[in-house]
Amino acid sequence: MGIVVNLDVMLAKRKMKSKVLAETIGITEANLSILKSGKAKAVRFSTLEAICKALDCQPGDILEFCQE
Repeated sequence: MGIVVNLDVMLAKRKMKSKVLAETIGITEANLSILKSGKAKAVRFSTLEAICKALDCQPGDILEFCQE
């Protein structure tokens, strides 16, 4: 499985829509969707930092390593 992206979970906990997060951090909704789906090959630290600031969370709240 590898890295699992739990961005939907954090968005739900913060009661924030994807569109609002995308606007807040300055990326397109399409790119945010790719990240949320786990299909992204990489994420910039600046983007991860902006997501964490907007959602008031830690990177570990968004990204999780799963074996198998």
